[in-house]
Amino acid sequence: MFDPLSLKYDAAGLIPAIAQDAVTGEVLMMAWMNAESVARTLESGRVTYWSRSRQSFWIKGESSGHVQKLVELRVDCDRDCLLVLVEQTGPACHTNRRSCFYSAVRDGVETVIMEPMG
Repeated sequence: MFDPLSLKYDAAGLIPAIAQDAVTGEVLMMAWMNAESVARTLESGRVTYWSRSRQSFWIKGESSGHVQKLVELRVDCDRDCLLVLVEQTGPACHTNRRSCFYSAVRDGVETVIMEPMG
């Protein structure tokens, strides 16, 4: 059985987690997890992060309805970063965009490349 404590967490007990659409491969967002949120995610199938600002667990979509259902959890070679393959309902970003990565630097200029979802 997978042990979340086998991962390498930073000094605050956190590990970065990149959420990616399991079907399209689109990178949706990055957030933080601790050992307990990893365990909760694996147990429930609902992606659960650790909110640094609120200092509490954050089940993605709990208030917005924009749920992330866990498809697969991947661990990188150094065991210090997670790739969370998800089935995303609605936008992943709090700005109502599909992805938090909605800006690109093109020819030295930051450009919005994705508008909020309708």
